[in-house]
Amino acid sequence: MKKLTQITLATTLIFLFGLTSCNNNTSKETAMKNTTTNTKTYWPNDAQLVISFSMQFETGGQPEGAESPFSGNPLPKGNPDMPAESWFRYGAKEGIYRMLNLWKKHDIKVTSHVVGEAAIKYPEVAKAITNGGHEIAAHGISWSDQWDMSYEDELEFIKKGIDTVEAITGQRGIGYNANWLRRGPNTLKVLQELGFLYHIDDLSRDEPFITKVRGKNFVVMPYTLRNNDIVNIEGKQWSPDQFLAQLKAEFDQLYEEGSTRRRMMSVSLHDRIGGAPAVVHVVDAFIKYAKSHPGVVFMRKDAIANMIKDDPNTPIDNSELNFNQ
Repeated sequence: MKKLTQITLATTLIFLFGLTSCNNNTSKETAMKNTTTNTKTYWPNDAQLVISFSMQFETGGQPEGAESPFSGNPLPKGNPDMPAESWFRYGAKEGIYRMLNLWKKHDIKVTSHVVGEAAIKYPEVAKAITNGGHEIAAHGISWSDQWDMSYEDELEFIKKGIDTVEAITGQRGIGYNANWLRRGPNTLKVLQELGFLYHIDDLSRDEPFITKVRGKNFVVMPYTLRNNDIVNIEGKQWSPDQFLAQLKAEFDQLYEEGSTRRRMMSVSLHDRIGGAPAVVHVVDAFIKYAKSHPGVVFMRKDAIANMIKDDPNTPIDNSELNFNQ
């Protein structure tokens, strides 16, 4: 009886060892299979999705009667709008610094398009952006339309803005954002002449691309109205929770698409709006959500443009060729 028990125990151990070995082999095969299926990437840095934040610094550059919570009932021309001016000052006094703390918390570098007159009025804010390791990009010398400027006037307008900000921060921008994206037919040629690498005033794609300007490559970085605080929170009066829901929904779709093609997500925040406590709170929640997914990378726009400008997989789109010759 004792001998039979020993045989039965030995048989059981052999069976269990075989079963464990089989499970281990199956797990290894599954892991190898998963590794094989995930090796295809569409970014030079192997990301599945690249996210880029814009932090617009505009406070101090606004013209009289600029859009504000009070602009629906403007004061007679020549009268200072005191509460509106205080609303704009919030961006320089509170908003930018709160966002800088958020980026530092998550070790994220962003792109800040800086209006020249904002840097003149608040040089300490412009320097704080640079000192945080963030990209300083151009946004004109002032809040002025340039779509109707002559070539010479537009060149002077853009050059004055970028020269001014460089003198204050020590960093010369290579990316451009026009006032409300309203560039003109000469803008890209002017930017090329001034040595810019890219602009963001284009909504046609969810990935960066190359366009030809006078026969040479110029990078176009996708911008957004969908993930834009001035459009949705200030313009449409969305709650911060609605903004967060939009960011997550956009992320989910682009992240899924990123497994089969190059995808980029752009988010735009403005000093006086995106820097509000509730908005920073939900952007913090979004960043944590995005970081919980593998293959998500946060980058400055200049870094993205430099990474893809010579990549043969970057699409070339000459939809505006008739303006850029």
